[in-house]
Amino acid sequence: MSPPNFVSQRVGNKPTSNNTSNTSRFSLCNRNISVDGITILSEVPVNVALSPFSSLPHNSDTDSIPPHILKSVASKSKNGAFLGLSVKQAQDRILNPIGKLLNRKFLSLFRFKIWWSTMWVGSSGSDLQMETQLILLQLPELNSFAVLIPLIEAIFALQFTLSGSTKVRGQKFSSCAYLHVGDNPYELMRDAFAAVRVHLGTFRLLEEKTVPKIVDKFGWCSWDAFYLTVEPVGLWHGVKSFAENGLPPRFLIIDDGWQSINMDHEPALQDSKDLTTLGSQMLCRLYRLKENEKFAKYKSGTMLRPNAPKFDQEKHDAMFKEMVALAEKKRKIKEEGGDVLALPSPKTIEFLNDDEDDRQERGGLMALVSDLKEKYQTLDDVYVWHALCGAWGGFRPGTIAGLEAKVTSAKLAAGLQNTMNDLAVDMIIEGGLGLVNPNQAADLYEAMHSYLADVGISGVKVDVIHTLEYVSEDHGGRVQLAKAYYDGLNKSLQKNFAGSGLIASMEQCNDFFFLATKQVSMGRVGDDFWFQDPNGDPMGAFWLQGVHMIHCSYNSLWQGQFIQPDWDMFQSDHICAEFHAGSRAICGGPVYVSDKVGHHNFDLLRKLVLPDGTILRCQHYALPTRDCLFENPLFDAKTLLKIWNLNKFAAGWYPEEHRCRAYPQCYKSISGVISADDVEWEQKDSTAVYRNTEQFAVYLHKSDNLTILFTISPVLRLNERAKFAPIGLENMFNSGGGGGGGGGIEFLEYASKGGLYNVKIKVKGTCKFLAYSSEKPREIILNGEDVEFDWSSNGILRFEVPWIGGGLSTVYISIYQLFPFFVFRLFFFYFGIFKH
Repeated sequence: MSPPNFVSQRVGNKPTSNNTSNTSRFSLCNRNISVDGITILSEVPVNVALSPFSSLPHNSDTDSIPPHILKSVASKSKNGAFLGLSVKQAQDRILNPIGKLLNRKFLSLFRFKIWWSTMWVGSSGSDLQMETQLILLQLPELNSFAVLIPLIEAIFALQFTLSGSTKVRGQKFSSCAYLHVGDNPYELMRDAFAAVRVHLGTFRLLEEKTVPKIVDKFGWCSWDAFYLTVEPVGLWHGVKSFAENGLPPRFLIIDDGWQSINMDHEPALQDSKDLTTLGSQMLCRLYRLKENEKFAKYKSGTMLRPNAPKFDQEKHDAMFKEMVALAEKKRKIKEEGGDVLALPSPKTIEFLNDDEDDRQERGGLMALVSDLKEKYQTLDDVYVWHALCGAWGGFRPGTIAGLEAKVTSAKLAAGLQNTMNDLAVDMIIEGGLGLVNPNQAADLYEAMHSYLADVGISGVKVDVIHTLEYVSEDHGGRVQLAKAYYDGLNKSLQKNFAGSGLIASMEQCNDFFFLATKQVSMGRVGDDFWFQDPNGDPMGAFWLQGVHMIHCSYNSLWQGQFIQPDWDMFQSDHICAEFHAGSRAICGGPVYVSDKVGHHNFDLLRKLVLPDGTILRCQHYALPTRDCLFENPLFDAKTLLKIWNLNKFAAGWYPEEHRCRAYPQCYKSISGVISADDVEWEQKDSTAVYRNTEQFAVYLHKSDNLTILFTISPVLRLNERAKFAPIGLENMFNSGGGGGGGGGIEFLEYASKGGLYNVKIKVKGTCKFLAYSSEKPREIILNGEDVEFDWSSNGILRFEVPWIGGGLSTVYISIYQLFPFFVFRLFFFYFGIFKH
């Protein structure tokens, strides 16, 4: 396939030739960067250049790019331009102004933590934060928007520019950042990143990849139940608790705590004895690829026996509390210069009996996974956690044959010095990173993942991804080091986990998105779900939950171009569980919880999860509405956050009342306007036709002091009187949801025959089906049989839908056309005359 026919032209600091308007809508003239004559940056330094998209060489591997993407990028090439930069002397870190931004509203996304990004708004360059990943500008003069995206070029990244190594320097760059303009902010993001994808060739867009199977399913993660003390018996009873209550988890994530790790001062080939507090694992390194002793000693069939070991969550939590108290006591004694040897050694929390038959061979992780799937046959996937570099502290040198590792000092770049304090960062800097030679990165992941795949693990949650930029000094800079590791990760993902079995976490930086997402197709778009603020919560439990929604929805604007956004787990019995459940219902990604064993709100979970463990997933990923894009719902005390998403035949969104600023004067209820026009119907071909619908049926699921959830369904006018709109399953948060794996309303068709309008609907799920029908139906046929229904004069129609084992129920709703009504009336009028 030949490359698109891009025109070659360059725009400098002088007015361009007459045909420039056909090359780029952007221009650099008289030290101003403009689009269609509207200035967006003024006083541009003379060492900053502007080049039309068509003027620079792009990735030559066009065979790997779908033709429709190439065609789209070529047709819109005039909407884009690159910013270039040159300096007099080569440097490893170049902070260079690109011009003044004044009196123009923008939305930016920046790293507030080293691993995590969030939104910020302003109207001048002074409002921008360090480590900004993207800037979306409002252009009201053109009724348009422009986006500025910092790029990866050669061995440099971000901040105009940063190599990450004092030994790697640069002087001249042709494409430090990319500018793109468009009328629709959501289409603009897609078009801009498609252009960058064609230019760089180092990543693939989400639409080009297959997402993990777990995206349509309900799952459970072990983290908040056990933390580092996770072990086989607790895991088993966690899965059992869900399954016995009619909500079988379809995937399980064994989080941090299963690996064979230890600290440098401990014996090299033994599990650490000091994993007693959260944070202690961050000084540990991986010393073998297999599971630790807690898991290794599990024997096949142990949990299948009638007398299988029991698990007590309260006993576990009490023991964990004692361990934490002991660790805190040791810490204080050390600080005071005392002797801690007299204190008891930390205990390992385990519920496996010590008197197991010694003649039976250990089965380890393989036996546990096999037993789980034998007992709970709906459990499709088991994932395990690991850090990008193995463990939090990387690999312990000299412990794993064939892998050359060296403890490398970790150092933060200057631009990260003022990010939010983070215990993980402090610990990694304290202990350094056991870094495997980048030349062996592919061997590292192949060794780890092939073992896991052999024992039945179908995917991994890869965490702590941005440790690489701390340790790139002697490895060619951050870009070269990242390329080596990400290439190895992608190859292993393709070989060992069906090409998609991976969740990326702590990854929110352009380095990752531009370099790691050729194969990776799912990642976290928000900071962790914190059930409470570890630093104290000044306004109760609501503060962090609101922050979580802000992170996830705004980050999805750009991260959703590369990966399926994952909004993280939550706890179903948390005080804000309904708040989180509502957001997960429309987020478009997987739904999973981190409940403690036996601590569940099943009534709430049944509004999210069907009896077979699948979920009702939206067609898109959730994003803020247009009127929120340049406002700050978290801090301005006036903006209602509204989030939209699309179903096959309806739409829903989840606006968050402003209950989440940690200042009493802003802790109040506010009001806002919600309209069907807020939904970006055009983002899916199947829903674009609804933009011009005259009427919509709106179903209010929940209204209290925290959450409001709507479903909006277009009303179809059957004739002058009869109107119909399906809402979906009344008991589900996403009542009309129908994602890739199915759910809610899966099929909708209208037909006219023999004086009747027939509405055919296919539904997955159970409980009451809700619709709006202006006329009372003549009959409703459900799975071939007449069904009773309730209809009121205000148009509300309800009837029961049974659960049929994961299949689809077929419904025919018959409504009279207008003329049979008049025939009916004339008949009785004639009958009356005849009688007299």
